[in-house]
Amino acid sequence: MTSARERQKLDAAIRRVVERNACIGCGFCTSLDPSLELRLDADGFLRPHRTGAAGTVAEDAARTFEQACPGCRVDAVRPPGSRRHPTMGSYFGVWEAWASDEAVRYRGSSGGALTALHGWLLESGRASRIASASVGSEPRRTVPVTITTKEAALAAAGSRYAPVGVLSNRDTWSSEAITAKPCEISAVRAAAGASGRPSDAEHAILLSFFCAGTPSQDATGDLLARLEVPADGPVDELWYRGRGWPGRFTVRTARAEASLSYDESWGDVLGPATHWRCKLCPDGVGESADVVAADLWSVDDRGYPVFTEGPGSSGLIARTQRGLEAVNAAAAAGAIVVRSIRMSELANAQPLQRKRRLSLFGRLLGSRLAGVRGPRYRGFRLWALALAHPRLNLRAARGTRARIRRSTATTGSAP
Repeated sequence: MTSARERQKLDAAIRRVVERNACIGCGFCTSLDPSLELRLDADGFLRPHRTGAAGTVAEDAARTFEQACPGCRVDAVRPPGSRRHPTMGSYFGVWEAWASDEAVRYRGSSGGALTALHGWLLESGRASRIASASVGSEPRRTVPVTITTKEAALAAAGSRYAPVGVLSNRDTWSSEAITAKPCEISAVRAAAGASGRPSDAEHAILLSFFCAGTPSQDATGDLLARLEVPADGPVDELWYRGRGWPGRFTVRTARAEASLSYDESWGDVLGPATHWRCKLCPDGVGESADVVAADLWSVDDRGYPVFTEGPGSSGLIARTQRGLEAVNAAAAAGAIVVRSIRMSELANAQPLQRKRRLSLFGRLLGSRLAGVRGPRYRGFRLWALALAHPRLNLRAARGTRARIRRSTATTGSAP
């Protein structure tokens, strides 16, 4: 098949995902065709666009895309010998963890465990390059980066609640470690088993974090507006979390520094602005990764997280034998401090992830009843969770169908 014909097939597959509003802007498609790049759309989310650049599309690009794009398909990963929790996924070990270096612990979003792992991987020689995301030259924007030093790892610490496509970075596919959103890590894992895969990234250690969704870039602008920072005014620094736990959304300009609490920034602005595909995600807990980090929140009497500032603490999960070996080696080297916990303890500290998994079957059903087909999800046993929680899923189905119909009537498209 000619490259032009394969490109036409890839374009058609991408178009189907975008039309269903299932494209999260991970950038996987750009690794299959060098003439694609990610650009922000009118809603503040990344979408693939043609650049007109020359280049040969990968062999079987359309087929690989349909096997690995998280807007098409996500498969649960169940390594042999692992234990499995119904909402938290498969695992070989789970710990409370934090960076042993207090500066790293303070700078990170939740104890700095992932940042400490980055530094340890580089210093131990297990990785010379780590693909990740960080602040861009324009502090409002988040961009894919390649981390090569411990200092660069510290500079990239902290969550970035904005669109970024780590897989659009060409260096990602030759890096020895990749840290990315769960949907991006799912694409890397799936591509490793697909014909026409873009690289040998199956040899990289895959790191991720619990993800509640990707907010629109416009939400960052809304936060700045709340802090009375002009939309086109210069910004010296901007961070969403970290520098404490959970940390504050903070912006620095030449004239002043202003901030909002995590509850105000995520709860009022960023969370409601997450992408529609994220609301139908089966894997906010990063099942495809080797190692996953999460906030280990304290909860109140109602079971809701408490966002009181304090020393950061991560929940750390080894999902593969490779991940288990890495966590144990990093702890033995003194890079991180770990304390074994039960998976139920982490599940109790993550009520949003737990509820999303329990009710996802209903949301997918409601979306289908409203005429919008979601991606294919395999191995998550969503039907079994729905049978165990029928009322929750019935409410989710009704609510999702109603929301899509309202959006379609108002804007002519799904949310």
